[in-house]
Amino acid sequence: MKAVLIEKFQQTPVIATLPDPTPAPHGVVLKVAATGVCRSDWHGWMGHDSDIDLPHVPGHELAGIVEAVGKDVRNWKPGDRVTVPFVGGCGSCPECHAGQQQVCRDQFQPGFTHWGSFAEYVGIHHADLNLVALPEEMGFATAASLGCRFATSFRAVVDQGRVAPGEWVAVHGCGGVGLSAVMIASAMGANVIAIDIDPAKLALAQDLGAVACIDGASAADVPEAVAEITGGGAHVSLDALGHPATCFNSVSCLGRRGRHVQVGLMLADHAAPAVPMAKVIGWELEILGSHGMQAHRYGAMLAMVRSGKLDPARLVGAEISLEEAIPALTGMDSFAGVGATVVTRF
Repeated sequence: MKAVLIEKFQQTPVIATLPDPTPAPHGVVLKVAATGVCRSDWHGWMGHDSDIDLPHVPGHELAGIVEAVGKDVRNWKPGDRVTVPFVGGCGSCPECHAGQQQVCRDQFQPGFTHWGSFAEYVGIHHADLNLVALPEEMGFATAASLGCRFATSFRAVVDQGRVAPGEWVAVHGCGGVGLSAVMIASAMGANVIAIDIDPAKLALAQDLGAVACIDGASAADVPEAVAEITGGGAHVSLDALGHPATCFNSVSCLGRRGRHVQVGLMLADHAAPAVPMAKVIGWELEILGSHGMQAHRYGAMLAMVRSGKLDPARLVGAEISLEEAIPALTGMDSFAGVGATVVTRF
């Protein structure tokens, strides 16, 4: 198969011809129809993720068609259109038995713990637990954005943030995760404030339902600006970027008994950000993490997509070739482009 291969961290990947995967007894092989280029992939290429062994094929936001099925798989057959969460469960640990596969003790992550979807084919483990059937009307490019950015945002807003109608929600960073959060929180009936330094991303956030926007490049004090708009601070705030500044601002902009949800990854030099702990204690703030979403929760998200309340297709940006994925991956730290960049040509 043709694939993007990382041979050394922070060195430009190459297009390589690699052996086709074969399914594990409990797994499947997918023919990749679309795969997103995500900032998490950039972290992997930089060497920030300890799960990656070189040489490595990145890619974790994917959708495709079942090509081959392991002998123990019962629920899937060749030709099925599917996607998969970026965190897959093992099905055996206490967390999986509790339905919390996103924090599985022996989790499977295509593009991190195993070779990923920047390739013509990808192997997926524990298929009966982790695969998600796609609605026939959903295109592969849209479906590829679900597995990381959109699904992660859905769980962050709905399950972790517990956003309720009428609440004020601040979203710090309007990349793929942040714009997804804006759309989802708006659909839940919240009043959303979008914060970014890119006017084009703020404009799209407004189109997706944000009732107010703050330009972080020109605002003198982002938490004060949020407090002024909300009359005392947000009920829920999400750091959708993963940076010490956005993390600090997200916690600081909360009102009393507010809820901060950390969605953006904090790795390498950013792994131990400053947090205004005196405010956390004095105002009884909640600090919550959000790490993907279980396959069994996709039904609720897809129901909102079918109803028209959510439209993840609006978040798809450029569609590119596998060869073009290399500069897109290595240039992720520039935050160029609006919406999710998706590989659809292999």
